[in-house]
Amino acid sequence: MTGLGDRPRSLPGLRRSGRLGVASGKIHGPGAVGRSVNNTGVRDVDAVVIGAGQAGLAGAYHLRRTGFEPERDFVVLDHAPRPGGAWQFRWPSLTYGKVHGMHALPGMELTGADPARPSSEVVSEYFDTYERTFDLRVRRPVDVRAVREGEGGRLLVETSAGTWSTRALINATGTWDRPFWPRYPGQETFRGRQLHTAQYPGPEEFAGQRVVVVGGGASGTQHLLEIAPYAAATTWVTRRPPVFREGLFDQEAGRAAVALVDERVRQGLPPRSVVSVTGLPLNDAIRQGIADGALDRLPMFDRITPDGVEWDDGRRVDADVILWATGFRAALDHLAPLRLREPGGGIRVEGTRVVADPRIHLVGYGPSASTIGANRAGRAAVRDIRRLLAKEPLAA
Repeated sequence: MTGLGDRPRSLPGLRRSGRLGVASGKIHGPGAVGRSVNNTGVRDVDAVVIGAGQAGLAGAYHLRRTGFEPERDFVVLDHAPRPGGAWQFRWPSLTYGKVHGMHALPGMELTGADPARPSSEVVSEYFDTYERTFDLRVRRPVDVRAVREGEGGRLLVETSAGTWSTRALINATGTWDRPFWPRYPGQETFRGRQLHTAQYPGPEEFAGQRVVVVGGGASGTQHLLEIAPYAAATTWVTRRPPVFREGLFDQEAGRAAVALVDERVRQGLPPRSVVSVTGLPLNDAIRQGIADGALDRLPMFDRITPDGVEWDDGRRVDADVILWATGFRAALDHLAPLRLREPGGGIRVEGTRVVADPRIHLVGYGPSASTIGANRAGRAAVRDIRRLLAKEPLAA
């Protein structure tokens, strides 16, 4: 296994920090395909990383940093067409300056980015440079279809590009591929357009239309504030009254919020988003939206009609568009053959390690779903994987 250098290399707009992970910073060509290929064409590696967003790249970096060689000892599989994780699919009006708390990947800072540029461009370029600098050799586009029990205590990762046999798995598939669409009576009768945050094209497309925005999270409020100047009318509905947070969100508050999310996954319950327990920051834009009436929230409607939405009390709103800013769920269907879900519907996790199967680590899941949490989770997962492969006791 290769060692790692300690000498930083400067790049335009980027600053290296900590160990490099690549001796001399040279970008290498494709290496050998796996440690070995058996007679069935299955490639053997020590670890497979599924997903090359923030969490997956953090895990790959720490594997590389601790001596694992890409393509020989581990492989990174990503189904997206290019670097950038879910960021590459964000709407153009979400500029880098509007991003809440984008934390740098380990080993390389992102500095000097133009806040007016789309975050999809800024972050995708950053991830691309990161992959090349640390020679992570991400394979894409590769769709992971299933992870099953293999022979000799190994896992089989079945993909559109073949099958890998691995001793450990870092799953970093995030949530973007599983937008959550609530179901309401009459939904199929609506004559207008329904779309989800994952399909949001930017505010200009809603010019002159009557838009109902569903959801009380950061995306819902951002959509409303953007659409209101263009639309003929906007209506905001949420299941619960939104909670706006005054003042700074310090480390103590952050730890308390993460602890609440962590407790759910320890119990085997589906994780809630961190923002669901932190509330929304009451910044100048939010204050202005409240003053203008764009953020005048109504309770959730009871049914959808061909022309809009209705409540049981007789209230109705005509609409051309219903925009569902209702969040996402963890994309874990490929793990179904392993039967990891608990009766509560989630996967029980200690740190990043799946309690039912210590070979598997979920990073970017539950308390590690934030960008800083994903970095820490990648490091913790690799630490446990090294102990597992060395047959050392795992951390309590």
